[in-house]
Amino acid sequence: MRMGSAGSAGREERLPSAAEEQLKGGDQMLELSGRHLKQLPGPVCSLVSLQKLYISGTGLRELPEEIEELRELRILALDFNKLEEVPEGLCRLPRLTRLYLGSNRLFGLPAEFAQLQTLRCLWIESNYLYHFPRALLQMPALQSLQMGDNRLKTLPSGLPRMSGLRGLWLYGNRFEEFPPPLLRMSQLHILDLDRNKIIEFPDLAHLQQLRLFSYDHNPVKVPPSVADSVTLVGDGAQELMEAREERLQSLREQEEQEEQEEDGSEAVRGALKNDTSLLEDAEGSFSALECSPEET
Repeated sequence: MRMGSAGSAGREERLPSAAEEQLKGGDQMLELSGRHLKQLPGPVCSLVSLQKLYISGTGLRELPEEIEELRELRILALDFNKLEEVPEGLCRLPRLTRLYLGSNRLFGLPAEFAQLQTLRCLWIESNYLYHFPRALLQMPALQSLQMGDNRLKTLPSGLPRMSGLRGLWLYGNRFEEFPPPLLRMSQLHILDLDRNKIIEFPDLAHLQQLRLFSYDHNPVKVPPSVADSVTLVGDGAQELMEAREERLQSLREQEEQEEQEEDGSEAVRGALKNDTSLLEDAEGSFSALECSPEET
């Protein structure tokens, strides 16, 4: 096993017995959550076939750079710890798809974070982010971004470059107005702006892919204008959606009535056509009788 960095000298060198049994069974997942760990046990970084690593709520303050040796890792949970920075080694995990960094002490993300091009889900809620991390703008494949309970006041104009984003959680930040870049996020399915200080919303009806918009606990006077396919969560949302459903139901009934009337008209036209054919047949028979040899 490769030797650790200077900070790893005092690291525990044995895994908890339950974890050892888990790995002996051929499991590619290691669960260390809830254990009190001053540092990551040294042997963890030598488990090169590991795919899922859960280290939530352990009190960790740092990670060794050797974390980059876990090149098969897909899921890494580091939430509810005391991390103050993300090590560069973590940014070199080539297959990582889900990363949970919520409830730590992070003020930002390193530029190297953009190397995680396979990342699809990032939870970084309940930290100390005053600015949107620029590295994320270089990650167009990211689909789910959880940034609730931070210190954000604005969003960068380049946000629409994150073209793969489908879910964006921004509740509990410090927005005083609806962030303009969100108006160009036409691919979003879920948008959560609960518990901010937004007093009014622009027209959002053009966001046709949006399915859920939560704006609760903002000092707004009226619900936002959205497409009929959007579920709203917030003050006045229930009444608005009930009125919308009544309107849509009325339109459906009107369309059904028009279809029934059209079907009736087609039936009448068909009957008239049949009557005309019978008349033509009768006239043909009469003409044939007029020309019968017996009459000549």
